[in-house]
Amino acid sequence: MRIALLTEGGYPYPRGDSYAWCDRLVRGLGGHDFEVHALGRDERHREGSWPALPENVRRVRTAPLWGPAPGGGGHRSGYGRRLGRRFGEHFAELARAVCAGAYGGGTEGAAAGGGGAAAEADRFADGLHGLADLAREHGGLAAALRSEQAVRLLEVACRAPGALRAARSATPADLLTVAEQLERALRPLSLDWYGAGETRGLAAADVCHAVGAGPAALPGLLARRLFGTPLLVTEYGVRLREHYLASAAHAVAPDAVSAPVRALLASFHGNLAREAYRRAEIVTSGNLHARRWQERCGAERGRLRTVYPGMDAPELTGIEEDAGRSGPDPVLVWVGRTGPARDLVGLLHAFAEVRRAVPGTRLLIAERPGGPAPEEDPESARYLAHCRALAAQLFPDEAAGPLSVGENPVCFARIGGSALPRLADAYAAADVTVLSSVVEGFPVPLVEAMLAGRATVSTDVGAVCEVIGGTGLVVPPRNPRALAEACTALLRDPARRARLGAAARARAQELFTAEQNVAAFRGVYLELLSQRPLPDGPAVAALPFARPPEASLPGRWTAPAAPAVTAPAAPAAARSAGRPARAPSWARTAAAGVPAGQGRGSR
Repeated sequence: MRIALLTEGGYPYPRGDSYAWCDRLVRGLGGHDFEVHALGRDERHREGSWPALPENVRRVRTAPLWGPAPGGGGHRSGYGRRLGRRFGEHFAELARAVCAGAYGGGTEGAAAGGGGAAAEADRFADGLHGLADLAREHGGLAAALRSEQAVRLLEVACRAPGALRAARSATPADLLTVAEQLERALRPLSLDWYGAGETRGLAAADVCHAVGAGPAALPGLLARRLFGTPLLVTEYGVRLREHYLASAAHAVAPDAVSAPVRALLASFHGNLAREAYRRAEIVTSGNLHARRWQERCGAERGRLRTVYPGMDAPELTGIEEDAGRSGPDPVLVWVGRTGPARDLVGLLHAFAEVRRAVPGTRLLIAERPGGPAPEEDPESARYLAHCRALAAQLFPDEAAGPLSVGENPVCFARIGGSALPRLADAYAAADVTVLSSVVEGFPVPLVEAMLAGRATVSTDVGAVCEVIGGTGLVVPPRNPRALAEACTALLRDPARRARLGAAARARAQELFTAEQNVAAFRGVYLELLSQRPLPDGPAVAALPFARPPEASLPGRWTAPAAPAVTAPAAPAAARSAGRPARAPSWARTAAAGVPAGQGRGSR
């Protein structure tokens, strides 16, 4: 089977989103051929900036969603009069749908009811596919999307009745920013990935698998429309939710974009996600939390599947379970990527209360590698520096005696360094693992702790309750006192820790292994392929093997019955040796046009 894997800022870039599970999927399905079509989000995602890929990755094609518009120099003035009129019609449809904002619940435009939202969805789809046809036939879409004509059409749509309240106050500078962002998001419409042929383009793919319902789904939408290729959309972190969170963070940043820009871009991404959900044959999510987001944004319940992400279990399951022992210095362990959403400040304040209740307890903060470098993500670097300063302030260095050197009970380490060479080393040192996030999608560190057989204390965010399933303690987010009380309860009860750790490992091995994930997607691929129409024949039924193979074999019973010939009687042996055997009586009557059951001897 030939799978076209469509990504945005992820695989095959090693520091991109969803790299780990995509790599496990490709390596686990070694019998299938993959062709990766990757959209880069920033300068880190350059051509060839990825490690060696598995042998079944036959080809990698990339396109940047950053930097100047590719190929725009030849169309500086956009289209001519005739094509410009055609572009204006399609872009006006898309702009009206974006400015109306009726892509699902929770927006002003959706207040008109389901019928209005459906009409806007059709308008957005018509405009989107009209622009795609124009780009495929004549090119030059990037320059047209940044042209004065596009800005004027956006302004008209913002001033039209029924437009979003925030969009009505958009300034020319806001409209220029929105036009630039739309051009970047719609670049997949102008790519040369859609050529016909067995070895070139998405026409040769059996299934298009889009990682996310954002711009990565655009090539899959076009391939489905042009070639009938089934589209599968997978989201472990809902793309629209991520855009909302980023937009909320930008709203309070010093260089924040204006409210009209945020409203229009949120509406565009909402419309794009809904179109991807509408057209995809199957939409999978990594947990029920993400599934509720997808359903709220327009995905049909009958097309939704939940496929939990798989983890590399052998390294973690090899860790010895906590058998109820309690060392002289209990250890709390936090693992993850640092940032304000992880609420390490709240964890440090909770640890101060734990130290008062259980003296000698230590806290290990293990930073996970793979995120942006400090110079690329200054916000996380500043937050980590603030947490280090807070730990030094809350917990002065402690010395065992007047002549010894003091040591802080909070240790900051990076996995892969000299202190923690492996991820398993961090969990092996834990008596209790802690997840203190205030925003979370699928809690990967929590699953890793469960595979390691460790008791956990987590905040009730994202899919935590779904993952933990009663095998750990869950407390409200932003509540250091509740976090401290739960950690103290487990540190004082080694037997309870052992029971919870064993139950957590059993649950994780059943639901969250890489083998389970690969097997689920293998079944989804086969299901999609079985429902795809044959190239030169009628559509295959929902049950692809309902027509038995012997139905297509030629036989004498399929020919018209020959006229009866009167012949003298002969011995049975002579008759059987002198001419071919005759067809059964039921076959002769059927060939002669007599209904079954009404032949000779029927009453």
